[in-house]
Amino acid sequence: MLGLFKRQRPDVEAVRRVKALVAARFDVADQAAITVAELRCAEPGCPPVETVITVREADGRLRQWRIAKPIAEVEGAEVAGLGAES
Repeated sequence: MLGLFKRQRPDVEAVRRVKALVAARFDVADQAAITVAELRCAEPGCPPVETVITVREADGRLRQWRIAKPIAEVEGAEVAGLGAES
């Protein structure tokens, strides 16, 4: 599916899968919001595509991680290897 500016949108099932992996890995409360976004970069030294994962806790606290690959390629081992805080 194409989104704004004719960009390919990430697969909804892949986003759900990554959210579930993050929720399980960090024991995220039901009241927290998990967002998963795919960003593209053309600058030198920047990965061409990265997945940005953010958890916003009910108290407003934010946690964020980056994985240097598209959402569809993020595996459980990569989420398991993320630190508690970024």
